[in-house]
Amino acid sequence: EMAVRLPPCVVDCGTGYTKIGYAGNTEPQFIMLSCDWPKGLGDLDFYTGDEAIDKPNYWPIRHGIIEDWDLMEKFMEQVIFKYLRAEPEDHFLMTEPPLNTTENREYLAEIMFETFNIPGLYIAVQAVLALRTLTGIANDSGDGVTHAIPVAEDYVIGSCIKHIPVAGRDITYFIQQLLREREVGIPSEQSLETAKAVKERYCYICPDIVKEFTKYDMDPGKRIKMYKGINAISKNEFHIDIGYERFLGPEIFFLPEFANLDFIQPISDVVDEIIQTCSIDVRRPLHKVLRALCSKNVSVSLNGH
Repeated sequence: EMAVRLPPCVVDCGTGYTKIGYAGNTEPQFIMLSCDWPKGLGDLDFYTGDEAIDKPNYWPIRHGIIEDWDLMEKFMEQVIFKYLRAEPEDHFLMTEPPLNTTENREYLAEIMFETFNIPGLYIAVQAVLALRTLTGIANDSGDGVTHAIPVAEDYVIGSCIKHIPVAGRDITYFIQQLLREREVGIPSEQSLETAKAVKERYCYICPDIVKEFTKYDMDPGKRIKMYKGINAISKNEFHIDIGYERFLGPEIFFLPEFANLDFIQPISDVVDEIIQTCSIDVRRPLHKVLRALCSKNVSVSLNGH
């Protein structure tokens, strides 16, 4: 009876960030870095998430796939008991990347049932949960990898999933490169952190890159933003202007050769190719959703997570 009353715990583990909370809430309780710092041999002698970012940390998840299960088990222990403060009778909804192996899924279930003694577990593909409809294409872009995933009547068409080697971290590196080329005076130790903050706060996808350049040139005061940072060593404040970087960063999804010379196919072409490889009876509904959600002519804000 108690298990029915309690909302399930939701854990979304990604390469860069882990989002945790309870079903029914409008937003996660915590958004934390997916990293550990094992200080010693003791089970509780380590830091997790944001606590570990200033330490020589380890990332148990790479490109969406769990690679270090020992660290992942310690990470989940902190997530469940320290952050969520979950009880043994709580049920769990956990996410997985597309094309996750059966062995990985089984091992995750084994840890959750045998180590943490949870009564119930459901594992779902992140894109299906995020799609908010039964049929469509989800462009699932995390920190380390992007997948374009076709879904028909709530079923993932696994044979048509496309892997795109451009993701959030590539946007961060590209913005970092643009800022370095402008020589705006960012302290070297703050370079990556500044680029990441710019991506998360100011970036957006523009409808037309040429017109966007013109808008900035005609009215820079309206479009250029000011970023304020603090030097981690000297504690001095520094300021930089953020201009073209706001729309050039996300543009690597449509001009991927900016970030990866081995991959030059725009995400719009990838999505179209996916639809053509799907069975003919699902192409029309996928095209209908594509017109509404996947058009580059829709200006959308970019969330860094």
